[in-house]
Amino acid sequence: MHTKELIARLYKKMSLIRRVELRLAEIYHTDAIKSPVHLSVGQEAVAVGVCDPLNADDMVSNTYRGHATYMAKGGDLNEMMAELYGKADGCAGGKAGSMHLIDMKHGVLGTSAVVGTTIPVATGYALALQMEAKTTGRQRIIVCMFGDGATEEGCFHEALNFAALHKLPILFVCENNRLAIHTPIEKRWATERLCERVGTYGIETHQLSNDDVFILRDTVAKAANRLREGRVGPIFIECPTYRWLEHVGPRDDHEDCYRDLAEYQRWKENDQIVRLAGLLDKSVVTKLDEEITEELKAAQAFAEASPYPHARELHTHVYAD
Repeated sequence: MHTKELIARLYKKMSLIRRVELRLAEIYHTDAIKSPVHLSVGQEAVAVGVCDPLNADDMVSNTYRGHATYMAKGGDLNEMMAELYGKADGCAGGKAGSMHLIDMKHGVLGTSAVVGTTIPVATGYALALQMEAKTTGRQRIIVCMFGDGATEEGCFHEALNFAALHKLPILFVCENNRLAIHTPIEKRWATERLCERVGTYGIETHQLSNDDVFILRDTVAKAANRLREGRVGPIFIECPTYRWLEHVGPRDDHEDCYRDLAEYQRWKENDQIVRLAGLLDKSVVTKLDEEITEELKAAQAFAEASPYPHARELHTHVYAD
């Protein structure tokens, strides 16, 4: 049995992510947001299920569809919103936008707009964590999250091999929504046995059957504990999920004829946010929703009030000092 405290925490995290992204979808057509946005509506359970059991000083690496993981790991919402607005108080000074979020103080390593490129970066960070553990005894891990499309990049296999060879403290998590932009997985993969392919590197694998947030959280918690022991690593988890909206932008693109509407309906019927709300008292849900409303309002107000970067910032962070 899961405690009411855990259910409430997971519900609030997932609902916050969805409410923020739906608000972004509403204002995307204005000039307020200064970069393209890749929304995770429908995929919130993966980010929250993965990040909730991690320690505060553990790290997470994600892709350009990174709002969910950023928020799930505790990234500063005000700074994220300001970054999307291109403002100076953004997490990257307003110069990076939606696809390059970072919050090192909360364990968000940073995202990238290029498919798969965060995988070798996270693997290198795992090596640094292993070296840190040997010298200080501090046992930290990193979670590397990516989509199914990223597993088709050469750096994915290079990183798996390197991580397995050196037994690095890294948890690879594939958010498998079965889509690479507009191309379904059955048109890209000769076989869907991803875990079997990963397993050939001698890596422990776990293939989940759905995005049940409790099962995913428990799987990650056990994997994280094993990685901290230092005798096993890396570990790989494949988690099915489904994005409700288009690849980039706020539109519902189910009329574009590249995916099955019936599949979308099946995922909506098993929405983890609705499921968790049903496990809580209505008064608790109302209170949590009110808290989310206030946090969202505050973040938007913070972004709107933040100044734009000064012109001299064009020349900072271009070359090493």
